[in-house]
Amino acid sequence: MIRKMRDGELVIASHNSGKVREIGELLHPFGIEVVSAGALGLAEPEETGATFAANAELKARAAASAAGKPALADDSGLAVDALGGDPGIFSARWAGPDKDFALAMSKVHEALGDGPDRRARFVCALSLAWPDGHCETFEGVVEGDIVWPPRGGQGFGYDPIFRPLGHDITFGEMEPRSKHAISHRADAFRKLVAACFAG
Repeated sequence: MIRKMRDGELVIASHNSGKVREIGELLHPFGIEVVSAGALGLAEPEETGATFAANAELKARAAASAAGKPALADDSGLAVDALGGDPGIFSARWAGPDKDFALAMSKVHEALGDGPDRRARFVCALSLAWPDGHCETFEGVVEGDIVWPPRGGQGFGYDPIFRPLGHDITFGEMEPRSKHAISHRADAFRKLVAACFAG
């Protein structure tokens, strides 16, 4: 039985300000108040899962337990076909300790070289956990390809090198409203909302 999220405050289990802002914008229409794990001074758990879903659940449960409130965690990343799915769950780690995504994008570009296969996808797992350990998880995907050089100053992370299928511009060039309509996070979010917030 899927558990519903009731009114109240929801902890966003992330210290990534771009991610917290994006999730907050997606939640705004539901009247849910959000607070970030960073603002509450919660520690970031080590991401030891082998999948996006496992890491999202780990982060959501840790934040819900520490805060005593429901928590929503996202684990997402860029999976590039020609790189065997890398950087994948290690997407943030490719940016190094300083979270330098210009460096991470350069690593992807260098690893691809002149290869013709530029197919990639963004994957997002969203987990909603309660302090008692109950957890609901949903996954979203958006297909696209890698472009070089990076384009656009919108979004965050790998957005400037990812061009979603059927579009001529990268996520980095898209207005937030347009990105939210098609992104991996929006896909996962639609599934979460339909299951846990609607009705």
